[in-house]
Amino acid sequence: MPLSAEKKGGLVSQFRRDPKDTGSPEVQIALLSERISGLGQHFISHASDHSSRRGLVKLVNQRRKLLDYLKGSQPQKYQEVVERLGLRR
Repeated sequence: MPLSAEKKGGLVSQFRRDPKDTGSPEVQIALLSERISGLGQHFISHASDHSSRRGLVKLVNQRRKLLDYLKGSQPQKYQEVVERLGLRR
């Protein structure tokens, strides 16, 4: 499910490093987390949608890879992002 422009802009403004930042790992993790939670709501009403479930698994793996990268390169930022998003890592 795509994010609306205002919601995406709000997430980018919360997690960016500088005013022109849109691609840092923190921003990407926040956007992926929002998409993952949206798909969770989708599966409540569409339990047998297996093609979307495959997409959900891909999103979760992509977020995991970004979190692992951030943990290795900037452990402080990693802790901050995990706490702000409420992830169970």
